[in-house]
Amino acid sequence: MTGAAVVGLVVNPVAGLGGAAGLKGSDGVEVQRAALAKGATPRAGERAARAVRTLMARRPGTRVLTVPGRMGEDSVRASGTPYDLVRPPSWSSEASPGGSAGTSAEDTRRAVAALARVDLLLFAGGDGTARDVLDAVRALGGQAPPVLGVPAGVKVYSGCFAVSPAAAGFVAAEFDPARTAEAEVVDLDEDAYRRGLVSPRLYGSLRVPAVRSALSGRKAGSSGVAPATAEGVAREVVARMRPGVRYVLGPGATTRAVGRALGLATTLLGVDVVELAPAGGRLVAADVAETELFGLVSGKESVLVLSVIGGQGFVLGRGNQQVSPRVLDAVLNGGNSGRLLVLATQQKLASLKGRPLLADSGDEDRDKKLGGHVQVITGYRESTIYRICAASEEFDG
Repeated sequence: MTGAAVVGLVVNPVAGLGGAAGLKGSDGVEVQRAALAKGATPRAGERAARAVRTLMARRPGTRVLTVPGRMGEDSVRASGTPYDLVRPPSWSSEASPGGSAGTSAEDTRRAVAALARVDLLLFAGGDGTARDVLDAVRALGGQAPPVLGVPAGVKVYSGCFAVSPAAAGFVAAEFDPARTAEAEVVDLDEDAYRRGLVSPRLYGSLRVPAVRSALSGRKAGSSGVAPATAEGVAREVVARMRPGVRYVLGPGATTRAVGRALGLATTLLGVDVVELAPAGGRLVAADVAETELFGLVSGKESVLVLSVIGGQGFVLGRGNQQVSPRVLDAVLNGGNSGRLLVLATQQKLASLKGRPLLADSGDEDRDKKLGGHVQVITGYRESTIYRICAASEEFDG
């Protein structure tokens, strides 16, 4: 962008609310209320503020436009950035647990329409928010600006998101309107997702900055991986397990194979805690929320067993927000050695094309401590050393 660039910001304030609570999404008033009852705290606003701070540090003359309250204004103010306010017509209040506008799909669509004249529109949320933005962009037709997602949802399968809030700020600062590309928007049926049915659906595409190295890319599924491959990884994990240690199994088909190898019925999309028993394994707790998980690992020798998201490379921060910064501290106790087992088939690692594994726990300092190299179990008696870094450091402009 040349001259005084104009960047818009829209925030879905309840995006990601259900992650740490183990609710596998945040859609719907009842889910949002349940998440709050489980002690969840909104995080989309602070992630949006991080993107704006990075943008302004890189391009101080940028003019920021946003909408009132939690849908943008609060985040821009928290970043210490001057801003101009645009008030969309007919705010809705019915869908908000707190009784204020900003949690309905219609609120998001109206906010996007109100900011149609910006050079680039940042939106903070997850795949459901991306769908709402797509609906608004389609309604605007040729008047719609390019957009870029600030990842703040429980699941971020779509390719229109930056790898981290910091990366979104970097890209916005360097954005060239002449260089855009199409990125896919996909989403899941959250009710089916909670029942363990994973079937991403393609809804369309959004015009985004053409900086592929800064975009998370669309999640690649595991359906093409032979079951025997996951079983081999699981056998190796079980061979390494020790009595008296609690093992935290993150979401995914590969980690569920570990449960099967122990003779346990663990969850596909939740976080489970298991122990080695004389005749297989013992399920300590299934599908736990962050608060419960923290209690289970505090003061107890524990190991994190996490799989890699295919095509994206995320180990932390996508679908496993129950593994919070304080859980990481309780388990890793200042180091990674032996307390973090990363699982990935050779196919998943190959799909990354040399890009590092990523950590986005919500605490950049904690994520940076994970940086370096980690052993990745790829099969029975097979492993490799692979680079891991904080998602905020993966793209440095």
